[in-house]
Amino acid sequence: MSAIADSGFIVALENTHDRYHLSCLNILRREREIYLPQSVLNEVCFLLTKSGGNWVVAQFLQQLPVSKFILISLSQYDLDRAAELLIKYADTRVDFVDASVTAIAERLNITRILTVDRRDFDILRPAHIDHFEILP
Repeated sequence: MSAIADSGFIVALENTHDRYHLSCLNILRREREIYLPQSVLNEVCFLLTKSGGNWVVAQFLQQLPVSKFILISLSQYDLDRAAELLIKYADTRVDFVDASVTAIAERLNITRILTVDRRDFDILRPAHIDHFEILP
């Protein structure tokens, strides 16, 4: 079964001192493939640069081709759907990355989100299911 990664999941994997590191690592070991939206990749690179600099980002990018992550581009549908979600949830903390992850999940019929920030994905109600299964 496929899953989509959010930024916090990947940052926790990369930071051995993160409190979620081990639980995220265990999930990574169990998964066959994990979709990585480009919007998430951009946010991950920003966060990794802040915490470790360009060297950490370069290492992360170099290992992507041999990892379980499948980079996925945003389609026009995803952008349109993300805009709808941003309007619908304008009074919450849901941001573009959360909305784009939701749009891709809907398009690919994925029900599992890998994130350490449950708040936003607990709020979101995707079109294809009642709610996401959120791990860890």
